[in-house]
Amino acid sequence: MWDPTTYLRYGDERSRPFHDLVARVPAEQPRAVVDLGCGPGTLTATLAGRWPGARVGGIDSSPEMIGRAAGLDTPATFAVGDVRSWRPEPDVDVVVCNAVLQWVPGHQDLLTRWAAELPRGAWLAFQVPGNFAAPSHRALREVAGRNRWRDTLAPLLREAPVDDPVDYAARLVGAGCAVDAWETTYVHLFPAAADADHPVLTWMEGTALRPVRAALDAAGWADFRAELGVRLAEAYPVRQGQVYFPFRRIFVVARSGARAEENL
Repeated sequence: MWDPTTYLRYGDERSRPFHDLVARVPAEQPRAVVDLGCGPGTLTATLAGRWPGARVGGIDSSPEMIGRAAGLDTPATFAVGDVRSWRPEPDVDVVVCNAVLQWVPGHQDLLTRWAAELPRGAWLAFQVPGNFAAPSHRALREVAGRNRWRDTLAPLLREAPVDDPVDYAARLVGAGCAVDAWETTYVHLFPAAADADHPVLTWMEGTALRPVRAALDAAGWADFRAELGVRLAEAYPVRQGQVYFPFRRIFVVARSGARAEENL
C-alpha cells in the first residue's frame, strides 16, 4: 500500500525531475493529456495548468493515492488503473509517466505498444530512477540478503529494473519515434539531526522500501529498518550538518511516428 504522506515527505526533490521532463515536451495544444502513475495528483494538476485547453487525466494503481488526488482543486480527473493494461484513446496527444516504469517488469514492451497506438505526432515522456547501483540500493540488497530475510525479500528486489538511455532510445527509434534521451544526477542535500532517522532512510521509505515494509511483520520491519539505517549512515555521512545524496535519473521524450519527419 502506498502512503501519500510518506511519499510527499520530500516533495520538492521528487517533483523536480517531473518538471525537467515536461519542460522538454513542446506540445502546444494537445487534445488530451494522461499522467500514468500520477500518485497523489499534485504534479498532474500542473499539467492542467500548462495545457488548460486539454482534457487532463491521472491514473494510478493505488486507491490511497487516487483518494488524495481526488481532493485537489483542479480540472484534472483521476481514476484507479493499471499502466500495464492502459491503452490510449484516439485524442491522447501527450503521455507522461514519471518514476513509475521501474515498478513494471517488461515495461519496455509497453513503450513499444504505446508508441504504436498513440496518434501520429503524439508525445510520450517518461522518467525512471537510474540509481539501482548506488550505495543506498546496494545496502538494501545486502541487508535483504541476510539469512533472516533472504527467502522473504530476495524475490522483491531487482538489481536492474530499468534500461540505460541508449537502450530506451534505440527501442523507440525502432518503433518509428523521434527521440530525445538523457540522464541527470541530482545531488539532494538533506538536513541531518542527531535525534532523527537518517534522511536517506526516510527517503527510501517513500518508494524503494515500500515492498519490504509490506512483506515484514512489525518486529521484522523494525529490525530491518535499524540495520539498514546503520549501513546508510556509513555510506552517506553527515557533512556540514547535511547528507549529500546523489540520485541518477533517466529521461526520454519521444514523438510517435516522427522519425522520418523531424529531429527533436
